[in-house]
Formats: sequence, C-alpha cells, structure tokens
Amino acid sequence: MKPRTKTQRKQPRSTSRGSRYAPLAPAEPRWRLTAGAGLLVAMVAVAYLPVVRTGFIWDDENYVEGNEALRTVDGLRRIWLVPATEKQYYPLVHTTFWLEYHLWGLRPLGYHLVNVALHATSAVLFWRLLARLRVPGGWLAAAIFAVHPVMAESVAWVTERKNVLSLLLALLSLHAYFRFAPPEQTENGRDVRLAGNWRSYTLSLALFVAALLSKTVVASLPAVILVIVWWKRGQVSGREILPLVPFFVVGIGLGLFTVWTEKHNVGARGDEFDFSMLDRVLIAGRAVWFYAGKLAWPYPLAFFYPRFKIDDHALWQYLFPLAALAVIVALWWWREKIGRGPLAAVLIFTGVLVPALGFFNVYPFRYSFVADHFQYHASLALFALAAAGTVLALKRLPGQLQKAAPIAAALLLVVFAGLTFSQTFVYRDLETLYVDTISKNPEGWVAYSNLGVYAEASSDHDKAYENFKKAVELNPNDEKMQSNMGHVLLKLAERDGFTPERIDEMMGYFRRALEIDPSSISARRGMGFALVHANRANEAIEQFARTITLRPNDADSWSGRGVVLAAAGQAEESEKSFRRALEINPNYVEALRGMAMLCMQQRRTVEAISFLERAVAIKPDYPEAEFELANQYAMRREFKKAQQHYAKSVAKRPNFVEGWVRLGAAYGDLSEFDLAIKCFQQALVLEPTNSAAQANLQKARGLKEKQATIP
Repeated sequence: MKPRTKTQRKQPRSTSRGSRYAPLAPAEPRWRLTAGAGLLVAMVAVAYLPVVRTGFIWDDENYVEGNEALRTVDGLRRIWLVPATEKQYYPLVHTTFWLEYHLWGLRPLGYHLVNVALHATSAVLFWRLLARLRVPGGWLAAAIFAVHPVMAESVAWVTERKNVLSLLLALLSLHAYFRFAPPEQTENGRDVRLAGNWRSYTLSLALFVAALLSKTVVASLPAVILVIVWWKRGQVSGREILPLVPFFVVGIGLGLFTVWTEKHNVGARGDEFDFSMLDRVLIAGRAVWFYAGKLAWPYPLAFFYPRFKIDDHALWQYLFPLAALAVIVALWWWREKIGRGPLAAVLIFTGVLVPALGFFNVYPFRYSFVADHFQYHASLALFALAAAGTVLALKRLPGQLQKAAPIAAALLLVVFAGLTFSQTFVYRDLETLYVDTISKNPEGWVAYSNLGVYAEASSDHDKAYENFKKAVELNPNDEKMQSNMGHVLLKLAERDGFTPERIDEMMGYFRRALEIDPSSISARRGMGFALVHANRANEAIEQFARTITLRPNDADSWSGRGVVLAAAGQAEESEKSFRRALEINPNYVEALRGMAMLCMQQRRTVEAISFLERAVAIKPDYPEAEFELANQYAMRREFKKAQQHYAKSVAKRPNFVEGWVRLGAAYGDLSEFDLAIKCFQQALVLEPTNSAAQANLQKARGLKEKQATIP
C-alpha cells in the first residue's frame, strides 16, 4: 500500500454517517481567537461601565424586587410548575433571578453584571458563528453588536434578562446544530448534510428549548436555519426540513402559549388592541423601517417612542409595507448578480421581528408599537450584512483607502461605545429614565404616569399629582390614568384634609375610570375610600364587596374593606378582613398598618407596635408607618425610639409640619434642646402660623436657658 503524501494527509476525512463535523472555515491561530474574543469582551465592559451605579427600573419590581417566588424553595417549584406564578412563563429567566437573589440579595449590581456578561458572550458566539459560515467581516459585525447603543436597553435593564439569556442559548443551539448538519458542502465537495453526530442534534434541541423558556421570540430559529441552508445551497429539500420538525413543533407550541398569556395574564387586550389585519400590516411595515433606521442612525433613543397613528385611509402609510416588499422582491431578482446573502439577511431580520411587528398582541403596544429591546435578536442579521457588504466593497477601492478602512471602523466603534456608555446612564433609576423619556417624547403619557407612580412611592404626592394630571390630559380614556388621579387625590386629602370639593373631585375620577372599565378593581377600591370620607359607609362597604367578588384573593381589596369597616365602627369584621389580607400576603404592609390602627383604637399598644415594626421592616421607605410607630413609642415614654422613627418619617417627608413638631418634642423629652429648637424652627419655615411649633419653640428655648444656669 502506498504511503499517503503530505498533500493527501491534509485532505478532510470523508464524512460517512456518524462522522464528526467537517470544519467550514480554516482554523484560526489560538492567539487570534483569544485576542478577538478578549477585545469584544473588553469593549462591552467599557461601554457598559455605568451599570455599576445602575439600579432597578420599571418592571424590575415584578421580576426581582417584589417577586416573592424568589425567596423560597417552594417559589422555585412554582416558577416551573405553576405558569400563573409570573405574568410571563419564562422559568429559566426567573430561575437565574432566584439563584442571584440567594447569592447577593437585592443588590442591583450583581444582576446587571450578569446581563453584561451574557451580552459579551453572545458577541463572541456571534463572531464565531459568522466565521463558521464564512461571512466576511464577522468580527466587525460582532463588535458593532457588542457596543451598538440600541442594545443598551436589553443589557442595562434587568428585566430584559429575557433577551440576553435567550440570545446566548439560541446562538449555542445554532453552533450545535451546524455541527450536526453543516449548511454547506465541505472543501472536497462531499455532501455532508445530516452527517454529524446525533449528540450535537440533541444538544441543539435542548438548547433551543432552554432559549424558548427564556423568551419565545427565538421560536423563529428553525426557520433561520432553513434560510441559512438556502443561502448556502440555493435550495432546501425535505432532508433539511425533517430534523427541524421537532424544533418547529416546540417553537410554535410555546409561542402560541406566550400569545395566550400575553393576552390573558399580562393584559394585552381591549380597545387599544382592536386592529384589523390591514391595520396590522401597516404597523408592521412602519415598524420594520423604524428598526432598520435606528440601527443605521441610533439617535435619539427613547424608552418609550411615540405610538404610530395608524390610518388605513392615508395612502402614504401603505408606502412602508410596499417598500419593504419591494426590497425583498428586488433582492430576489438580483440574487444571481449580488448573491443570496443580502436576501437571506433581510429575511432573517424581518422573520425574527415578526412577533413584535403587530401581528400578535403585545402589552407594550398600549403606548408604543416599537421598542429598542424588540430588535435585540433580529439586529444580528443586518449587522452581519452591513459588515460583509463593507468588507467586500472595500476590496474594490484603491489601496490607500483600504488602509484607512480600519481607522474608520475603529472610529465608528468608539462612537457607538460612547453612545452606549451615555445611554446606559439613562437606566440609573426610574426618575432619570422617565425624565429622559419625556424630554424625547413629550406626548409619552405612560412616562408621566410611571413618573407619578415613582413620586407617589417616594411620598411626594404633589409631584405625583402633577405627573398623573399630565398623563390624564394626554390619554383621558385610560382607566388606570383616571384611577391614579383619584388615588393621589386621596393621599393629598389625607394630608391636607377631606373637603367636600376634594371628595367630589376624586370621586369624579373614579367614576370616569369605572365608565371606561366597570371591572376596574383599583377604581372600585378608590371609590370605596372616597365614599367613607363622604360619610356613605354602607355604599363604601358595597364597593369593596364587589371588588372581592371580582377578585376573591386580592389582598388590596380585603385590606380596603378592613379600613371602611373600621371607619363604620365594625371593629370585629374589620379585623377579619385585615387578617384575611395577611393570609393572602403576609408581607402586605397596608394590611399590617390597618391592623396597627385598629389595635391603637382598642388601646392594644404592644400589638400595634408589633404590626408597625413588621411594616417598616418590609418597607423601609414608609414614612406614614414610621410616624405612627413613633407616636406609639412616645405614648409609652420610650422617647429615644420615638425620636428615631420621627426622624425617619421627616427624612422621607421633609414638608410634613407635624412630623417636625413631634420630632422636636421627642428631642425635648431627651433634653436635647438645640436639636428640638432646630426642628420647631423648620416647622415654622414650612408653616409660620403653626401654634404648636411656636409654643414648643418658646418652651424649648426656656428649658435650654434653665439648663444652662444649672451648675
């Protein structure tokens, strides 16, 4: 037998059934792989450096901060086995949050760093996938993805762990699948379709399922595989389709389940989603061009973009879908001249975007048809097309221009990284996020609404009122906006007094909310509270009876019923309602405060203190409970504890005059007259005619003088 020559030894092995994957691209030196991957990771780390000071924002409360399922082992069981535990059934995402909660609690930094690490890893995987597919400029495409500012929303927002995790798993699934079935022939021309080992196939399917359990937008992955096969081979046969049947079945099944939960669990239904198919086509056409435009010119970027006004009688709106279709037709027509790659990239881009194009109801469509995080996955196709087109075009340019190309590319990446760095600051906290959004989208009612919710949570009810009022002006037909206005007026009345005019005003908002949505639990609860203060206790009790009928396990409704029953003098029934609320949610602070108030009325001081201590331990930012707790300690002559809780109360409510007066009195009881005088003076700055502050100030000054004369 003749010995093999050196040339023969370099030939790829023939790939019979069960043989290993034949590489589609020449192997690169290890140092180059390490350097390329390291540079991508470093770029991501620098671009997203501001996350070290970034906190939790919108929806993070539901996913992390207030998610009780993260606290216990049973919660982990419910995450997987009880789909209704979370609004969206993405158990793998919630499992990562569960693990992180037990590692570093509610410190935001850990969650943000995991998002950044997942994004950086996806950039490296994207680069290696393009290298495997022999796409020119693969590293440049991955670098653009790594630092492009449109990606900042997915990376800097903890809730969008869904995006960064699902993409990483989808890319791993693609790598594994192409080990099983390379989309093109090997270099010696031998057909290796379905010639890989089946362990890679099983791994790919498992990774695909894991990606779906992170976010079902990846359901399009088997279609992406077929487009890539068509791009490489020019045709797709049954042999390529058959192994992907399980992928399609699982993807479609979980995708339809997500559509159902989005509608029935999340709330993507109602008049705001009542679009004809023609309307949805117009939305899709507009959205596709919006997304492509933002990738090409990523400025300005907003958390909420203006909602398109869709009018099927406006002929100009038909230009968007027609232009998108024309691009696809033109690329098909020119495929022999320019290759199939551009058409494949455009098909992948639009195909992956389909779940977010308006054909299915998605809750954020209430306020905008587009969002940066909707195109996190789809953007990869256009990045690959742009990078490949640039590299191929440069080869036709004179040598001097070719030498300048790396400098131009580096400058582009620096600009993108700088924009991403700046954009990441926007996600620092809720107030920063919504103020930035309003500056870019002044008609964004949801930003005003959420800024109002943030102000209300911070006990700044005046600021909450201003923002809710603006939200109602911009969107008067939204039940939540009307209800929010009624509730903030309740808070203001609790502080300033319930006048007949104020009661009528708040009831007007609640009535309007119930006209829009008669099943509104929030509006009925608010109406109940307003009726109590209008001395119509029986009607108030009836409102809460209706809310409990509509939602029997709603802790808010049971707690509200307890409040109105207490006001009506039915202490025993009131206590039953509060205890029922605490059975449903043991950490429900309003019910704890309600029980405390009931105990105060019955002079059960020790129990009242116990309930209030639990409330402020669960919710440290709770000035009302802090004030009431301080009052109880003052009654027990535990002045040091009273002083501490009064101080916490006024720290969160600096304009609360009575709080400053009580804090001054507590300092006086502790013989700390200088501090007492400062507190009374602060009260008089806020309310110069306050008689209690005036009298106590004189008394404190007298006691201070008397103290100074004692040797």
